[in-house]
Amino acid sequence: MSPSPLEPARVDQKDYERLADFRYALRRFLEFSQSAAKTAGLTPQQHQALLAIKGHRGAQGMTVGELAARLIVRHHSAVELIDRLVDAGFLVRQVDPEDGRRARLILTATAEALLESLSTTHLEELRRAGPELERLLAAVRTEESA
Repeated sequence: MSPSPLEPARVDQKDYERLADFRYALRRFLEFSQSAAKTAGLTPQQHQALLAIKGHRGAQGMTVGELAARLIVRHHSAVELIDRLVDAGFLVRQVDPEDGRRARLILTATAEALLESLSTTHLEELRRAGPELERLLAAVRTEESA
């Protein structure tokens, strides 16, 4: 019997199993990602920052505030991360021509090459792990509609 909109759904043992399995699959991917970043000489957060900057959909480079939001960190934490990436030669700050108070974040050629290599291995891993993640999500969706 489906719960009413005002009544929360009950969580049964199968729900716990599905959630545990899904979380385990995500953790395996995250562990893979962290290990790949470390092998490439980056911290996982540096890798996430480079990927967020490269994947930015805006016409101009990403701003510090946008990176902080994307990484779900405080502004000052993003600034510290950016400083380390600049010092390592992976990133440059470019003054926004429309607003001189704002900096745009641009990847260097070194960062581009490193990120391409990491992204290739990540896509391969997602292709490998994807069917399992899809199966787990389908199990949750199927249970919701039951």
